[in-house]
Amino acid sequence: MSYSRHFVDFQGSSIPSSMKKLVVTKLSQNFREAVTLQQDSPVPLPGDGDLLVRNRFVGINASDINYSAGRYDASVKPPFDIGFEGVGEVVGLGLSASADFTVGQAVAYVKAGSFAEYTVVPARQAVPLPSVKPEFLTLMVSGATAYLSLKELGDLSEGQKVLVTAAAGGTGQFAVQLAKKAKCHVIGTCSSDGKGGFLKSIGCDHTINYKTENVGSVLRKDYPEGVDVVYESVGGKMFDLALDALAIKGRLIVIGFIAGYQNPTGLQPIKAELLPAKLLKKSASVRGFFLSHYLSDYKMALQHLLKMYERGDLVCEVDFGDMSPEGKFTGLESVFRAVDYMYMGKNIGKIVVELPHSVSSKL
Repeated sequence: MSYSRHFVDFQGSSIPSSMKKLVVTKLSQNFREAVTLQQDSPVPLPGDGDLLVRNRFVGINASDINYSAGRYDASVKPPFDIGFEGVGEVVGLGLSASADFTVGQAVAYVKAGSFAEYTVVPARQAVPLPSVKPEFLTLMVSGATAYLSLKELGDLSEGQKVLVTAAAGGTGQFAVQLAKKAKCHVIGTCSSDGKGGFLKSIGCDHTINYKTENVGSVLRKDYPEGVDVVYESVGGKMFDLALDALAIKGRLIVIGFIAGYQNPTGLQPIKAELLPAKLLKKSASVRGFFLSHYLSDYKMALQHLLKMYERGDLVCEVDFGDMSPEGKFTGLESVFRAVDYMYMGKNIGKIVVELPHSVSSKL
């Protein structure tokens, strides 16, 4: 059955029979080597409980490289679809799914395969939205990671000192704001004065530009008793500095280690042989957080974040790459540039790629 012959979407244009999508065709930590843009993939058909979503915005995550390198599930072999999150409109759906969704409805989702013009999404995984806006996309993975990790592992309380590494990034921006709303003193590391200015605008009390300042020296001087919580996503030397900065009973939450993702092993070396002694000496802890392990609380977290944003209590900064050398990230072919942009540390906020859709009405 062909979409182009039998289906018309809610804006009056035919749903095509083929589409563009990104596919992992080779396992590699080099995203450009691992991923291929396919021009004529069949548009998938939704099953009884599914939605067909036309993607309008897709999010770039540091984990995209881990996924295309085969680090998350060794049993998955190329070719496989890539991209974790999208926002768009429902343009087709199964009978059961029509009980809760309608054609034309704005939705967001977290599911592998978002780097495509159309994605089939199980209705139970879709989040209804008031409109198609890129800001909603920032909450799906990045915002939820910050909210759930700090809630479940951070044990935040008023007056505590919280250090956020890569604080101006997609998830760091939310860790800063949520820690501040918990009445904590927030310190953020970043790589430029422009990022420092953004962090101060969202409530960061103290910014450290690691390009021009010695992070370890600043932390020792300004926080001699240490910091209570670290939200850590960089790894390598930054992990070591954060570990050394922990206070008595401090908690270090590992939500990533982006400094190593482009290496063959995915890791940058740390002073692991000293870890037991350092933790024991301070009664401190290191905890890992992976969003997939907290899905039972995911919808609650997302609804909470959506309400905060709609009330104006949460800044959801989006970076479309307008300041990148080749301009705004538009179309699936620009995903490659967007990934490079993130690993160069240029972004302020969540990197988002827009997938434009031209409608030629036939009704």
